[in-house]
Amino acid sequence: MAGTSLSENLVILEAETGAGKTEAALWRFAQLYESGAVDSLYFALPTRAAARQLQSRINKTLQTMFSDPPPEAVLAIPGQAVSGEAQGIRLPAFEVKWDDDTGIESRAKRWAAEHATRFLAAQIAVGTVDQAMMAGLQVKHAHLRGSALSRSLLVVDEVHASDAWMTEIQRSVLRDHLALGGHALLMSATLGAVARSAWRATPLPSLQEAEQTPYPAVWTKDDCFPVSSDDSAQKEVAISARKGWSGEDAAAEAISAARRGARVLVIRNTVDRARETLAACVNEAPNLVFELNDTPTLHHSRFAAEDRALLDARVEDVLGKGSIAQAVIVIGTQTLEQSLDIDADILITDLCPMDVLLQRIGRLHRHCRSRPDGFERASALVLCPEGDLGRLTSEPENGLGAYGQNATLSGVYLDVPGLAATLREIEAAPLWRIPQMNRRLVERATHPERLDEIAAQHGWEDYRRRETGKTIAEIMGAQNVILDRREAFPCSFPSDEVIRTRLGESGAIVTFPDDTIGPFGSPVTTLALPAHWSRELTGDEPPEIIAKAPLTFRVEAAGFVYDASGLTRLEED
Repeated sequence: MAGTSLSENLVILEAETGAGKTEAALWRFAQLYESGAVDSLYFALPTRAAARQLQSRINKTLQTMFSDPPPEAVLAIPGQAVSGEAQGIRLPAFEVKWDDDTGIESRAKRWAAEHATRFLAAQIAVGTVDQAMMAGLQVKHAHLRGSALSRSLLVVDEVHASDAWMTEIQRSVLRDHLALGGHALLMSATLGAVARSAWRATPLPSLQEAEQTPYPAVWTKDDCFPVSSDDSAQKEVAISARKGWSGEDAAAEAISAARRGARVLVIRNTVDRARETLAACVNEAPNLVFELNDTPTLHHSRFAAEDRALLDARVEDVLGKGSIAQAVIVIGTQTLEQSLDIDADILITDLCPMDVLLQRIGRLHRHCRSRPDGFERASALVLCPEGDLGRLTSEPENGLGAYGQNATLSGVYLDVPGLAATLREIEAAPLWRIPQMNRRLVERATHPERLDEIAAQHGWEDYRRRETGKTIAEIMGAQNVILDRREAFPCSFPSDEVIRTRLGESGAIVTFPDDTIGPFGSPVTTLALPAHWSRELTGDEPPEIIAKAPLTFRVEAAGFVYDASGLTRLEED
């Protein structure tokens, strides 16, 4: 990164998970800042959990990058008021009291941290990519956000993780940001040729050409700079697939490995399967299961924000760098596959798209340390559905596939040809060398030539066309809500619709009474209900607390339990 010209406004960095992309981004910022090309930095991540984890890390790094007093990294998450290590407490009349109360000058520097509309005005801010996307939508304060962002280095991490809707909005923001003279850095471990060509506005290469493209690499608008590979840094992963992905199937494999002393990471595609796996592990080997405050638990999205922070910290205590060697089974969902600096000996995962699978594999052998006998080499076991994948084109299972009878496709991982391509690569090569094989693996599971070939072989052409139609519809839908700065300044924005940075419904937010205690013994204030559990709820309805242990409550006619396995819904009589 240090050798990339500062005159290049758009840079794309591709490197494997754990290769130091964050440090490279900070180096790029330091060079641009020192030259006067930028005044600020916005680090955009795909999730709030990732932003929380990285904000603390970057804030510590700033101590060595700047002379006294160093700037504070603002956490750009709505509802939060965090600057550096200081926490803000919201008061009436839009006032904020900071817990360190260091005086007027310090409070003035934290102005940008006190409200979501100001986040992009911070000198250093770490938050979700959604905050940057709001600068490119027809919503209030979009021009304030875009103007504030214009002097920043905009870093978008895990840029491959966005869907077609999000990507189209991000491309619009990036176009206007660069047109104003701004700088941007896009980063990914698994960026395929399709996405890279779109970002660089270049023709899509053939599958053969794409497979031969260098990796790791630094890209500019017109050039590609290969990064010399370090043979000693190659990670060998023994990978295999097996039929059967019930909770008992996953638990049996996890317990077997843990009883041989391994740190086991289990990532399921859905919360329900994660719960099944936890129950089976607790029933058979409770002493091996991951715990928080002596309570066996999971890691997924259906926890209160306060408990998610506790879970993130505990997972890093157990699997992070410098953690004590111990046999343990950590079970969760997609929340474990990125942002957390964790290191497992073996991965047990459900079948998923190749880019997601490589992210999950990035949690294996991340650091240099001694391994239990039999786990000197990283290993991954991929659990698959029974039978042919073709049935997923009409009936989803465990997060894969879609309801074929619906007018529009919906689901978690819809790309059945891509799943089939991923499974073929697993079966074809039982030993993966990372990052040497990254490029080939990604392209052979994402390139249109390959996916069209697989769809034709299985008779999935109609499903493939419907997938393509869904993508086109999302792009066109995003174009309808994008703020096009090339047009005349608008006098007003649409007032009769909600414009979101992400597709899908939003669940209601339940606000608990002040003395509410969560399953791990700490206070909890709010909890987000999944959208399909909060139909006809506004979030303004006060919850009726039915029991405190486990926390059981009712919102209107719907009843819920919040315990150590997360939020569940009570079955109606």
